[in-house]
Amino acid sequence: MNDIFMPKFFSLLKAGISKEQIISDIFAGIVVGIVALPLAIAFAVASGVSPEKGLITAIVAGFLISLLGGSRVQIGGPTGAFIVIVFGIVEQYGIDGLIISTVMSGVFLILFGLLKLGALLKYFPHPLVVGFTSGIAVVIFSTQVKDALGLDIEKLPSEFVEKWKVYFLNLNHINLDALIITLVTIAIIVFSGKFIKKIPGSFIAIIFVTFVVHLAHIPVSTIGTYFGEISSAIHFELPSFHLSDLSIYIAPALTIALLGSIESLLSAVISDGMISGNHRSNTELIGQGIANIITPFFGGIPATGAIARTVTNVKNGAKTPIAGMVHAITLLLIVLFFGSYAKLIPMPVLAGILIVVAYNMSEWRSFISIIKGSPFDIVILLSTFFLTVLVDLTVAIEVGVVLSSLLFMKRMSDIADIPLQIESDALEDYSKLPEGVHTYEISGPLFFGSAKRYAETIKDIGNNSKILIIRMRYVPFIDSTAIHNLKGLVEILHTSGVTLVLSGVSSLVLKDLDKSGLSDMLGRENILSSFDKALVHAKRIA
Repeated sequence: MNDIFMPKFFSLLKAGISKEQIISDIFAGIVVGIVALPLAIAFAVASGVSPEKGLITAIVAGFLISLLGGSRVQIGGPTGAFIVIVFGIVEQYGIDGLIISTVMSGVFLILFGLLKLGALLKYFPHPLVVGFTSGIAVVIFSTQVKDALGLDIEKLPSEFVEKWKVYFLNLNHINLDALIITLVTIAIIVFSGKFIKKIPGSFIAIIFVTFVVHLAHIPVSTIGTYFGEISSAIHFELPSFHLSDLSIYIAPALTIALLGSIESLLSAVISDGMISGNHRSNTELIGQGIANIITPFFGGIPATGAIARTVTNVKNGAKTPIAGMVHAITLLLIVLFFGSYAKLIPMPVLAGILIVVAYNMSEWRSFISIIKGSPFDIVILLSTFFLTVLVDLTVAIEVGVVLSSLLFMKRMSDIADIPLQIESDALEDYSKLPEGVHTYEISGPLFFGSAKRYAETIKDIGNNSKILIIRMRYVPFIDSTAIHNLKGLVEILHTSGVTLVLSGVSSLVLKDLDKSGLSDMLGRENILSSFDKALVHAKRIA
């Protein structure tokens, strides 16, 4: 158990944390707490629950994830990815059903960690992740059109197509005040960062616009219109359920657990690259599982690692979980002393915030990049995307995983007759390599199943090199997951002053590198047809 569950906070505490770092973490935590305030409220409201449930989640789960998780800088709380799932569960099973589903998802997350399944999530292909993330972004945007335009629609259909039919039928009833507020909110979020670096745009927008709307008595709906008074108290509550009904919550609980696992570990990987750290994936899953078991009993909703808030945390100097705990305490103090004013927040402001969140989630650049690539990756991307938007996220993930496996087998059978790049090398004794030049050979396809392992190995070797030659003579193809991982790797190594040189690249692989823009990142002069040429090139630039 000790080698599976080892929270980073206690490891760092045992090793010792400097006073300077503690001060830096406290500052970062306060900033992230301010960033989390409007997002927690917006995510809760969009999920069909009252605003305080989002705040409670950010406070309770945020503290527990930092205290018990496997990442140095992970910020936990409600996220945009859960909006679709939570809304569907509340609509079908009610609040009690949401509590039960969330607690069960926590149990699943702990089991994932105990069974050491954290590493298995790397087998989710990049097109699948981009497909359902982009699909969720589209669904989030579609849920905000009503408040963004100020449409007076009593009951919106849950189906995507039907929802948009209702929108088009009500376009002649747009509230111009609401539309202007939404556009002003988006403009403040987008442009305020150019002038005010330390205070997040969403926080500026929610304070400024709420103040103006309240003083000017602008007739738009507010949080108070929908939910009345916002409670600043945190109560312990038990759901009402029958043991015989537990089976119906397995599917939603598994969906929460799977999506939470993917998002939190993606966030941890991204933050690792920013702080040159290594998270403990199984500990992270167990920590998040504990948080999701405890939080619902205090009125919270599902929580996971939040990528945008985690990145903000790192950018403000965080290096330890202290920042995440301070972020939760900051939110608690805001709720206790200013929570009653949340009822004044206009709904179009929250719509503007969530539209920006949806845009940032959409990963449209990655989407377009994959569309330009392999037909196999395109099929996975579009299938997952349209299933997420038109059917259900659970179905999208299930179909995406199965489809990825089937298409990989098809791709492997197709390359059986493709000749590999044959190199005639004068140098096979790597001990004679010039000082600072190292080499690493990849054998077999670079695909979603092997991409992360290769990337981690290359990163370790590259950190001790001035020039790293990667031999690819036995690589028959490369998929978009591997390209995505390599792009991140190139950025990290280039920042460290390491030059990557590829040798023995086949015409098929080179074509994919060109399409993805990876050739330009590497520099075409650093992609050679043979190891001999790569070695000569390395000696010249060393």
